[in-house]
Amino acid sequence: MSFDGIPRKAYDFYKELEGDNTKEFWHARKETYDTCVREPLQALLAELEDEFGPAKLFRPQRDTRFSKDKSPYKAEQTASVAVEGSVGYYLQLEAAGLYVGAGFHAFGGDDTARYRAAVADDEAGAELATITERLTKDGFDLVGERVKTRPRGYPADHPRLDLLRFASLGAERRIPKSRATGKQALTAVRDDWRRLRPLVEWLVAHAAHGRPAS
Repeated sequence: MSFDGIPRKAYDFYKELEGDNTKEFWHARKETYDTCVREPLQALLAELEDEFGPAKLFRPQRDTRFSKDKSPYKAEQTASVAVEGSVGYYLQLEAAGLYVGAGFHAFGGDDTARYRAAVADDEAGAELATITERLTKDGFDLVGERVKTRPRGYPADHPRLDLLRFASLGAERRIPKSRATGKQALTAVRDDWRRLRPLVEWLVAHAAHGRPAS
């Protein structure tokens, strides 16, 4: 399957879904979802597979069993590339454009402890600080679960306290529709995942499950 671009209709589909998130709407426009969202994203991700690895496209239906929001469908289409453990890249298509990101999710206290020990290490922590500073200058936002004050066991004046507050860490930014429509979407996603690669490599080395902190 060759990548022929993401059509404008993909973003229009989610804009309309935001106003009518019903099974009736979805089934009436399932062909639009298949041809404008699912298939183009599969083709885009296939183009990136040799460099970044195989991707998983998540199902569009929401799990409403434990949610007060009973809307049957997600207002976005998400895909991820698992690199190691819970470290990887992700891509999301929604009404406003594409979201591109990478990071890791902590599944327990041991994962967070491993990450924080690496942040506190003089060499590894300084490397992460340099990586995240470069990403924020490039327009990425640092995201993830974090505590509001300082994590237990670390001094309030630690030079990397902001990074220590994170329990899980990622970086992401939006690619607007002006750069996410058509064939240029492939270049935009590839370029941003390449910018995120140093963060992914740091997390694999220091925070991925089963790896020593430093």
